[in-house]
Amino acid sequence: MTADRTGTELGRVKVAPPGPKSLALTQRLRAVECRNITFVGPGSPIFLAGGAGANLEDVDGNLYVDLTAAFAVASVGHGNPRVAEAIARQSTILLHGMGDVHPTVEKVELARLLCELTPGGGAKRVIFATSGSEAVEAALKTAAIATGKPGVLAFSGAYHGLTYGALEVTDRDHFRAPFSRQLGGFARRAPFASRIELVEELLDRDETDIGAVIVEPILGRGGIIEAPPEWLQALRAVCDRRGVLLIADEVFTGFGRTGRWFACETSGVVPDLMCVGKGMAAGFPISACVGKAEIMDRWPQSRGEAIHTSTYLGHPTGCAAAIACIGELRERRLVERAAHLGIRLGALLQDLKADSRGVIGEVRGRGLMWGFEIVGPQREPDAARAAAVVAAALQRGVLALAGGVSQNVIEVTPPLVITQPQLEFAVGVLAQALRA
Repeated sequence: MTADRTGTELGRVKVAPPGPKSLALTQRLRAVECRNITFVGPGSPIFLAGGAGANLEDVDGNLYVDLTAAFAVASVGHGNPRVAEAIARQSTILLHGMGDVHPTVEKVELARLLCELTPGGGAKRVIFATSGSEAVEAALKTAAIATGKPGVLAFSGAYHGLTYGALEVTDRDHFRAPFSRQLGGFARRAPFASRIELVEELLDRDETDIGAVIVEPILGRGGIIEAPPEWLQALRAVCDRRGVLLIADEVFTGFGRTGRWFACETSGVVPDLMCVGKGMAAGFPISACVGKAEIMDRWPQSRGEAIHTSTYLGHPTGCAAAIACIGELRERRLVERAAHLGIRLGALLQDLKADSRGVIGEVRGRGLMWGFEIVGPQREPDAARAAAVVAAALQRGVLALAGGVSQNVIEVTPPLVITQPQLEFAVGVLAQALRA
């Protein structure tokens, strides 16, 4: 990305993507990477060369408005100067630490910030990790330690990650089936945001086994589906009555994505354990499980060999990036900005639906986390057309992704710094892509 990019530019395509440099790199990558990882097909992939704000640039010089925030990570924008400076500064002081033996001050400060920011009063404790999956697994382990019960109730459509513990509570055969014989079998499933009585029935059936319930306040990869506030409140009440821990997976929804610091604040629900990551550090791989002290303190005290840790736990450079990112979110009031822009984005997407001649089904979301369904004549999911819309948008300078269980939901989760002109440009491009 050239140094003079502001991050507020509209998309501009010089050469039809993927251009010659991306095509050449694709062939080189195919020779060295497992073929399961990077999808190669018509129009994909492009190779990214840089980013600023809500813009990404590919190796062929095409400029895009990014509606993905790189999987909802670039909360304060690509190449945020404050975050980049914090990483550069820390990397020259101490790039890597010894987080569970000899920590750094950055670990202390980020833990303090997370305890302060996450919902609920009272003392809290933090377990750091590097990915959302690891944060989820820290929560699952905490629940087992605290309750003595291995079982966990999860929900349909859930995505909690693909490492084995997280995969057990993720709900999609596409991810699970090849490894089903290696999974632990500790998860039970209920319909997401359905009758709370169904949750109680499952808990009745396995009341001696289930110690925790894990839920996304808004399904992210599952298609941007929001749980009604009253359902989350009822879920909290059920957990309280039965002595079951409530885990909120806010890896996707946290740090301003929905117009609140955390999505569960909309319902007033305070979870026992919360998993956070993605937008917390704007690109540096760091995550955490944050929990009430009375629950976290059921872990045994370390006697020199922690029973849950990792080499990169409390990584000082990651902590520095997260501290800087949180500072940006606060000082630039990006959480409040996401709520304000979300009103305009929702209206734009509703207009897009009205003009779609039935191609768009439901439009849903809040803040800067929205999705709209691409459907066929009988309102059936149309994944092929959704993929075509994504490909056509790329040709016009907008980067988008399709998600949902049926891969027919166009997800709109841009950096929180995106400008209104960029949003309007991007939705206009999506309108053109729908007609293509």
